[in-house]
Amino acid sequence: MLIKDELYGEFHIEPVLEELIRSKPVQRLKGIYQGGASCFVNPEWNGTRYDHSIGVMLLIKKFGGSIEEQIAGLLHDVSHTAFSHVIDFVFKIDQEDFHEQIFNQVIEDSEIPMILQKYGYHHQDILNDIEQWTLLEQPAPELCADRIDYTLRDMYSYGKISIEEVHAFLDNLIVISGSLYIKDLNIAEWFVKTYYLEVIDYFLDPMNVYGYELLAKVIKRALDKKLLPFSILLKADQEAMYALKNLHDPEIQTLLKQLHPNVVVKEDDNQYDMHRKGKVRLIDPSVLIGARLLPASQVSENVKHMNAEAKSRSEKGRFIKVIST
Repeated sequence: MLIKDELYGEFHIEPVLEELIRSKPVQRLKGIYQGGASCFVNPEWNGTRYDHSIGVMLLIKKFGGSIEEQIAGLLHDVSHTAFSHVIDFVFKIDQEDFHEQIFNQVIEDSEIPMILQKYGYHHQDILNDIEQWTLLEQPAPELCADRIDYTLRDMYSYGKISIEEVHAFLDNLIVISGSLYIKDLNIAEWFVKTYYLEVIDYFLDPMNVYGYELLAKVIKRALDKKLLPFSILLKADQEAMYALKNLHDPEIQTLLKQLHPNVVVKEDDNQYDMHRKGKVRLIDPSVLIGARLLPASQVSENVKHMNAEAKSRSEKGRFIKVIST
Protein backbone atom coordinates (compact mmCIF):
# COMPACT_ATOMS: atom_id res chain seq x y z
CA MET A 1 0.00 0.00 0.00
CA LEU A 2 1.28 3.45 -0.96
CA ILE A 3 0.54 6.36 1.38
CA LYS A 4 1.21 9.97 0.49
CA ASP A 5 1.44 12.45 3.34
CA GLU A 6 1.48 16.22 2.85
CA LEU A 7 4.36 16.63 5.32
CA TYR A 8 6.51 13.53 4.88
CA GLY A 9 5.97 12.38 1.29
CA GLU A 10 5.27 8.89 -0.12
CA PHE A 11 5.82 5.59 1.66
CA HIS A 12 5.05 1.95 0.93
CA ILE A 13 3.72 0.31 4.08
CA GLU A 14 3.50 -3.34 5.07
CA PRO A 15 0.29 -5.41 4.84
CA VAL A 16 -0.18 -5.54 8.63
CA LEU A 17 -0.23 -1.73 8.75
CA GLU A 18 -2.61 -1.57 5.79
CA GLU A 19 -5.06 -3.93 7.51
CA LEU A 20 -4.81 -2.03 10.78
CA ILE A 21 -5.51 1.25 8.95
CA ARG A 22 -8.67 -0.30 7.48
CA SER A 23 -9.83 -1.55 10.90
CA LYS A 24 -12.82 0.05 12.65
CA PRO A 25 -10.80 1.55 15.57
CA VAL A 26 -8.43 3.40 13.22
CA GLN A 27 -11.15 4.42 10.75
CA ARG A 28 -13.13 5.89 13.68
CA LEU A 29 -10.30 8.38 14.16
CA LYS A 30 -11.33 10.09 10.91
CA GLY A 31 -14.26 11.40 12.92
CA ILE A 32 -12.30 12.44 16.02
CA TYR A 33 -11.03 16.00 15.78
CA GLN A 34 -7.53 16.52 17.10
CA GLY A 35 -8.54 19.81 18.71
CA GLY A 36 -11.49 18.48 20.69
CA ALA A 37 -14.03 21.31 20.78
CA SER A 38 -11.96 23.52 18.49
CA CYS A 39 -13.78 22.79 15.22
CA PHE A 40 -17.12 23.79 16.74
CA VAL A 41 -15.88 27.34 17.34
CA ASN A 42 -13.59 27.56 14.29
CA PRO A 43 -14.29 25.19 11.36
CA GLU A 44 -10.72 25.65 10.11
CA TRP A 45 -9.38 23.87 13.20
CA ASN A 46 -10.35 20.53 11.73
CA GLY A 47 -7.32 18.24 11.91
CA THR A 48 -8.20 14.66 12.85
CA ARG A 49 -6.70 11.97 15.05
CA TYR A 50 -6.56 9.79 11.94
CA ASP A 51 -4.26 12.17 10.05
CA HIS A 52 -2.08 12.52 13.14
CA SER A 53 -1.89 8.75 13.72
CA ILE A 54 -0.88 8.09 10.11
CA GLY A 55 1.67 10.89 10.39
CA VAL A 56 3.24 9.48 13.56
CA MET A 57 3.49 6.04 11.94
CA LEU A 58 5.19 7.49 8.85
CA LEU A 59 7.54 9.67 10.86
CA ILE A 60 8.68 6.59 12.79
CA LYS A 61 9.16 4.74 9.49
CA LYS A 62 11.08 7.69 8.01
CA PHE A 63 13.59 7.55 10.86
CA GLY A 64 14.12 3.80 10.78
CA GLY A 65 11.68 2.57 13.42
CA SER A 66 10.72 -1.10 13.41
CA ILE A 67 7.38 -2.45 12.15
CA GLU A 68 6.39 -2.96 15.79
CA GLU A 69 7.09 0.68 16.61
CA GLN A 70 5.19 1.81 13.51
CA ILE A 71 2.23 -0.27 14.72
CA ALA A 72 2.45 1.37 18.14
CA GLY A 73 2.60 4.79 16.48
CA LEU A 74 -0.43 4.10 14.32
CA LEU A 75 -2.49 2.85 17.28
CA HIS A 76 -1.35 5.15 20.07
CA ASP A 77 -4.49 7.35 19.88
CA VAL A 78 -7.22 4.77 19.14
CA SER A 79 -8.62 5.09 22.66
CA HIS A 80 -9.36 8.81 22.42
CA THR A 81 -13.00 9.47 23.20
CA ALA A 82 -15.17 11.74 21.12
CA PHE A 83 -13.98 15.36 21.40
CA SER A 84 -10.47 14.18 22.36
CA HIS A 85 -9.11 15.95 25.45
CA VAL A 86 -12.44 17.57 26.35
CA ILE A 87 -13.10 14.44 28.41
CA ASP A 88 -10.11 15.28 30.63
CA PHE A 89 -11.82 18.54 31.57
CA VAL A 90 -15.08 16.70 32.23
CA PHE A 91 -13.34 14.39 34.70
CA LYS A 92 -10.79 17.01 35.85
CA ILE A 93 -7.76 14.90 34.90
CA ASP A 94 -4.75 17.20 35.24
CA GLN A 95 -2.41 15.04 33.17
CA GLU A 96 -4.96 14.89 30.34
CA ASP A 97 -4.39 11.17 29.94
CA PHE A 98 -7.85 9.61 30.16
CA HIS A 99 -7.32 7.98 26.77
CA GLU A 100 -4.20 6.29 28.13
CA GLN A 101 -6.11 5.00 31.15
CA ILE A 102 -8.61 3.18 28.92
CA PHE A 103 -6.16 2.26 26.13
CA ASN A 104 -5.63 -1.41 26.96
CA GLN A 105 -9.34 -2.09 27.39
CA VAL A 106 -10.19 -0.41 24.08
CA ILE A 107 -7.56 -2.54 22.34
CA GLU A 108 -8.79 -5.76 23.98
CA ASP A 109 -12.40 -5.03 22.95
CA SER A 110 -11.46 -4.47 19.29
CA GLU A 111 -10.35 -6.55 16.29
CA ILE A 112 -6.79 -5.28 16.65
CA PRO A 113 -5.43 -8.31 18.59
CA MET A 114 -6.74 -10.67 15.90
CA ILE A 115 -5.24 -8.61 13.07
CA LEU A 116 -1.86 -8.55 14.77
CA GLN A 117 -2.01 -12.27 15.52
CA LYS A 118 -2.74 -12.97 11.84
CA TYR A 119 0.66 -11.45 10.98
CA GLY A 120 2.54 -13.12 13.82
CA TYR A 121 2.51 -10.26 16.33
CA HIS A 122 1.18 -10.24 19.90
CA HIS A 123 -0.65 -7.08 20.89
CA GLN A 124 0.54 -7.26 24.50
CA ASP A 125 4.19 -7.19 23.40
CA ILE A 126 3.67 -4.10 21.27
CA LEU A 127 0.95 -2.13 23.03
CA ASN A 128 1.03 -2.89 26.76
CA ASP A 129 4.08 -0.67 27.23
CA ILE A 130 4.04 2.20 24.74
CA GLU A 131 6.98 3.84 26.52
CA GLN A 132 9.31 1.11 25.22
CA TRP A 133 9.12 2.81 21.82
CA THR A 134 11.58 5.67 22.11
CA LEU A 135 10.98 7.23 18.70
CA LEU A 136 7.24 7.34 19.41
CA GLU A 137 7.30 8.61 23.00
CA GLN A 138 9.75 10.49 25.18
CA PRO A 139 9.15 12.27 28.48
CA ALA A 140 8.93 16.04 28.06
CA PRO A 141 10.85 18.19 27.36
CA GLU A 142 12.53 15.97 24.73
CA LEU A 143 11.37 15.35 21.16
CA CYS A 144 9.36 12.36 20.00
CA ALA A 145 7.35 11.46 16.90
CA ASP A 146 4.03 12.11 18.64
CA ARG A 147 5.03 15.57 19.85
CA ILE A 148 6.68 16.48 16.55
CA ASP A 149 3.78 15.40 14.34
CA TYR A 150 0.96 17.20 16.09
CA THR A 151 3.03 20.37 16.25
CA LEU A 152 4.08 20.36 12.59
CA ARG A 153 0.72 19.12 11.30
CA ASP A 154 -1.40 21.66 13.16
CA MET A 155 0.85 24.63 12.56
CA TYR A 156 1.28 23.80 8.87
CA SER A 157 -2.47 23.17 8.39
CA TYR A 158 -3.35 26.44 10.14
CA GLY A 159 -0.88 28.47 8.08
CA LYS A 160 1.66 29.27 10.80
CA ILE A 161 4.65 27.52 9.17
CA SER A 162 5.64 26.64 5.59
CA ILE A 163 6.36 23.24 4.06
CA GLU A 164 9.93 24.45 3.44
CA GLU A 165 10.35 25.05 7.18
CA VAL A 166 8.92 21.60 7.92
CA HIS A 167 11.41 19.95 5.56
CA ALA A 168 14.33 21.97 6.93
CA PHE A 169 13.42 20.79 10.42
CA LEU A 170 13.11 17.15 9.37
CA ASP A 171 16.46 17.34 7.54
CA ASN A 172 18.10 18.42 10.79
CA LEU A 173 16.81 15.55 12.92
CA ILE A 174 19.12 12.71 13.87
CA VAL A 175 18.49 9.39 15.62
CA ILE A 176 20.89 8.49 18.43
CA SER A 177 20.28 5.35 20.50
CA GLY A 178 16.71 5.15 19.24
CA SER A 179 15.73 8.74 20.10
CA LEU A 180 15.31 11.90 18.03
CA TYR A 181 17.60 14.90 18.44
CA ILE A 182 18.40 18.08 16.50
CA LYS A 183 21.66 18.80 14.70
CA ASP A 184 21.38 22.59 14.43
CA LEU A 185 20.74 25.11 17.20
CA ASN A 186 18.85 27.53 14.93
CA ILE A 187 16.51 24.71 13.95
CA ALA A 188 16.03 23.86 17.64
CA GLU A 189 15.07 27.47 18.35
CA TRP A 190 12.62 27.37 15.45
CA PHE A 191 10.94 24.23 16.75
CA VAL A 192 10.67 25.57 20.29
CA LYS A 193 8.98 28.70 18.94
CA THR A 194 6.66 26.60 16.75
CA TYR A 195 5.80 24.27 19.60
CA TYR A 196 4.69 27.17 21.77
CA LEU A 197 2.56 28.52 18.92
CA GLU A 198 0.79 25.16 19.25
CA VAL A 199 0.51 24.56 22.99
CA ILE A 200 0.16 28.18 24.14
CA ASP A 201 -1.21 30.37 21.35
CA TYR A 202 -3.46 27.69 19.80
CA PHE A 203 -4.39 25.48 22.76
CA LEU A 204 -5.08 28.53 24.92
CA ASP A 205 -6.64 30.68 22.21
CA PRO A 206 -9.66 32.40 23.84
CA MET A 207 -12.07 30.72 21.42
CA ASN A 208 -10.50 27.34 22.14
CA VAL A 209 -10.82 27.90 25.88
CA TYR A 210 -14.46 28.87 25.42
CA GLY A 211 -15.22 25.79 23.32
CA TYR A 212 -13.56 23.38 25.72
CA GLU A 213 -15.17 24.85 28.82
CA LEU A 214 -18.65 24.91 27.31
CA LEU A 215 -18.53 21.42 25.78
CA ALA A 216 -17.03 19.93 28.95
CA LYS A 217 -19.89 21.48 30.93
CA VAL A 218 -22.46 19.98 28.53
CA ILE A 219 -20.96 16.49 28.70
CA LYS A 220 -20.61 16.61 32.48
CA ARG A 221 -24.26 17.66 32.86
CA ALA A 222 -25.38 14.86 30.54
CA LEU A 223 -23.33 12.21 32.38
CA ASP A 224 -24.27 13.46 35.86
CA LYS A 225 -27.97 13.41 34.93
CA LYS A 226 -27.52 9.91 33.47
CA LEU A 227 -28.91 11.13 30.17
CA LEU A 228 -25.91 10.02 28.13
CA PRO A 229 -24.29 6.57 28.34
CA PHE A 230 -20.50 6.74 28.38
CA SER A 231 -20.43 4.32 25.42
CA ILE A 232 -21.62 7.16 23.16
CA LEU A 233 -18.30 8.90 23.81
CA LEU A 234 -16.47 5.92 22.30
CA LYS A 235 -18.00 6.80 18.94
CA ALA A 236 -17.04 9.63 16.58
CA ASP A 237 -17.53 13.33 17.35
CA GLN A 238 -20.56 13.86 15.11
CA GLU A 239 -22.35 10.80 16.52
CA ALA A 240 -21.74 11.99 20.07
CA MET A 241 -22.83 15.51 19.20
CA TYR A 242 -26.00 14.16 17.56
CA ALA A 243 -26.78 12.26 20.76
CA LEU A 244 -26.23 15.39 22.85
CA LYS A 245 -28.46 17.50 20.60
CA ASN A 246 -31.24 14.96 20.93
CA LEU A 247 -31.31 14.96 24.72
CA HIS A 248 -34.58 16.30 26.12
CA ASP A 249 -32.98 18.62 28.62
CA PRO A 250 -33.50 22.42 28.38
CA GLU A 251 -30.28 23.27 30.23
CA ILE A 252 -28.13 21.14 27.94
CA GLN A 253 -29.84 22.45 24.80
CA THR A 254 -29.37 26.05 25.92
CA LEU A 255 -25.65 25.45 26.42
CA LEU A 256 -25.24 23.66 23.09
CA LYS A 257 -26.80 26.60 21.24
CA GLN A 258 -23.92 28.73 22.55
CA LEU A 259 -21.30 26.49 20.89
CA HIS A 260 -20.71 28.05 17.46
CA PRO A 261 -18.12 30.11 15.54
CA ASN A 262 -19.89 33.48 15.91
CA VAL A 263 -19.33 33.74 19.65
CA VAL A 264 -17.35 36.83 20.69
CA VAL A 265 -14.88 36.41 23.54
CA LYS A 266 -11.80 38.22 24.80
CA GLU A 267 -9.04 37.72 27.33
CA ASP A 268 -9.75 39.64 30.55
CA ASP A 269 -7.84 38.94 33.76
CA ASN A 270 -10.20 40.96 35.94
CA GLN A 271 -13.75 40.48 34.72
CA TYR A 272 -13.89 36.94 33.37
CA ASP A 273 -16.48 34.21 32.91
CA MET A 274 -14.14 31.25 32.65
CA HIS A 275 -10.57 30.32 33.41
CA ARG A 276 -8.67 27.46 31.87
CA LYS A 277 -5.37 25.97 32.95
CA GLY A 278 -4.33 22.97 30.91
CA LYS A 279 -1.42 20.61 31.31
CA VAL A 280 1.91 22.47 31.38
CA ARG A 281 3.71 21.43 28.20
CA LEU A 282 7.34 22.51 27.89
CA ILE A 283 9.93 21.61 25.25
CA ASP A 284 13.72 21.74 25.54
CA PRO A 285 15.11 19.45 22.85
CA SER A 286 18.66 18.22 23.13
CA VAL A 287 20.95 19.45 20.37
CA LEU A 288 24.06 17.73 19.03
CA ILE A 289 26.87 20.20 19.69
CA GLY A 290 30.12 18.65 18.49
CA ALA A 291 30.01 15.18 19.99
CA ARG A 292 27.75 16.12 22.93
CA LEU A 293 23.98 16.27 23.36
CA LEU A 294 23.02 19.39 25.28
CA PRO A 295 19.59 20.80 26.18
CA ALA A 296 18.87 23.71 23.86
CA SER A 297 18.29 25.99 26.85
CA GLN A 298 21.90 25.48 27.96
CA VAL A 299 23.26 26.97 24.75
CA SER A 300 20.47 29.33 23.70
CA GLU A 301 19.21 32.33 25.64
CA ASN A 302 16.28 32.45 23.22
CA VAL A 303 15.14 28.95 24.21
CA LYS A 304 15.65 29.72 27.90
CA HIS A 305 13.49 32.83 27.56
CA MET A 306 10.79 31.06 25.53
CA ASN A 307 10.60 28.29 28.11
CA ALA A 308 10.28 30.69 31.01
CA GLU A 309 7.57 32.64 29.20
CA ALA A 310 5.67 29.48 28.25
CA LYS A 311 5.82 28.15 31.82
CA SER A 312 4.50 31.44 33.19
CA ARG A 313 1.66 31.61 30.67
CA SER A 314 0.72 27.96 31.18
CA GLU A 315 0.61 28.26 34.96
CA LYS A 316 -1.47 31.42 34.74
CA GLY A 317 -3.86 30.00 32.16
CA ARG A 318 -6.38 32.09 30.24
CA PHE A 319 -9.11 34.25 31.75
CA ILE A 320 -11.94 34.65 29.26
CA LYS A 321 -14.77 37.16 29.12
CA VAL A 322 -17.77 36.20 26.96
CA ILE A 323 -18.97 39.26 25.07
CA SER A 324 -21.81 37.66 23.13
CA THR A 325 -23.11 34.19 22.29
